[in-house]
Amino acid sequence: TEYTTPEGVTVIGDYAFSDCSSLISITIPDGVTIIGNAAFFECSSLANITLPESVTDIWNSAFWGCSSLTNVTLPEGVISIGNSVFSYCSNLTSVTIPDGVMSIGYRAFYNCSGLTSITIPMGVTSIKEEAFYRCTSMTDVYCQPTTPPILEPEIFDYAPVASIHVPQTSVEAYQSA
Repeated sequence: TEYTTPEGVTVIGDYAFSDCSSLISITIPDGVTIIGNAAFFECSSLANITLPESVTDIWNSAFWGCSSLTNVTLPEGVISIGNSVFSYCSNLTSVTIPDGVMSIGYRAFYNCSGLTSITIPMGVTSIKEEAFYRCTSMTDVYCQPTTPPILEPEIFDYAPVASIHVPQTSVEAYQSA
């Protein structure tokens, strides 16, 4: 099933499409600013979603269990990634996080077993507990911030990260963080 959100809608409400297992694709118009809590929770067939540049807030568990999603580009206006936003998106292989994001929430990418690498953009100042827990294919992490973000416990547990790439001028700061 494909769905086009009507023009004039500004919020995709909490649980709006929750458990819509037949939803494959959705078009969200410019003007939508908020993707609510669990808005697409367990939409296991959702493979295509384009988030308009007007989106600034993606709330907790918005795409939890959307196991058919393969790539997501977050709009430039997003400043934080909520808790469990992409948890259990097991086929997610590519995520583009904009520079304006300042925090990555608790279990934001929990069990995204298809992710092989992630780039932490310049603006990130904190990464919450278990943000990339059980990302079992992740081997590379690219950290752009020159000041190391505040890291909570178990961020990369059960993720076979082999290399963490940091700015050359910040190696010492990351080693002592």
